[in-house]
Amino acid sequence: MPVLIRSAGRVLGPLVFALPALLVACSSTQPPTPTPTDPGPVAVDAARDELAALAAAAQDRHLVAQYVYSRAGQPDRTIVFTSANDGTWRVDVPGGALGGSVDVSMAATADGLFQCALPSAVRPEPATCVRVGERDEPLPRRLDPRVQHPLTDWLDVLTDRRAPLAVAPAAAPEGLTGTCYSVDSTSASLNAPLDVGIYCYDRDGTPTGVRTGAGTLRLAAPPGPPPATVQLAGPVTDGDPLGTAAPPTPTPDPSDSASAGTS
Repeated sequence: MPVLIRSAGRVLGPLVFALPALLVACSSTQPPTPTPTDPGPVAVDAARDELAALAAAAQDRHLVAQYVYSRAGQPDRTIVFTSANDGTWRVDVPGGALGGSVDVSMAATADGLFQCALPSAVRPEPATCVRVGERDEPLPRRLDPRVQHPLTDWLDVLTDRRAPLAVAPAAAPEGLTGTCYSVDSTSASLNAPLDVGIYCYDRDGTPTGVRTGAGTLRLAAPPGPPPATVQLAGPVTDGDPLGTAAPPTPTPDPSDSASAGTS
């Protein structure tokens, strides 16, 4: 028996030492590990989701609120925004027409979009309104005071996941409160869907402030309860709407100067 065991040991010994080498050789001939495939769709940015949720809450938020509108080189103005329970809205804009000399009110009702000229020092007549388009129709730029957009139609853009926007959390600019986000356009088109800037909201969806290149809109006081529907500032007429640009300065009549020199 001892002879047999020693003989078996002599036979198995080389096999034991050769086994690791065989394993290494086999492993070296295996195909390389395949490259990982695409991990799947990229997760939607959290900031974009948060802003979209707040903008959706703002669409459902009905109130009467005062905002202070500040713009470089101009005095502050108090904007009154009304979002009624039936979805109609109205924005009163001091100095919103004729180069800041006439106050106007923009309103969207079931009958369309209206511009109302309000009584002012330059225009002491009673308020009158002109229909300027369908309710959801873009306002011609020459008539557009623009301060109403962050409170109205730009909310549709902020809730649209297909809109070409880049959104990131932002610190509240001086004078503004709420949760704020920096919004930029990723579109190469000159017609951006909204003005880039900082958009701020309260937890319940109340817009608390917006800062863009056109100026700063700041919530001035806690909002009040909304009406059932908005009322136009005056009767609807067939007149022409007022543009935002200042009217041209009248050219002096040369004949008046000539008459004055010969008198």
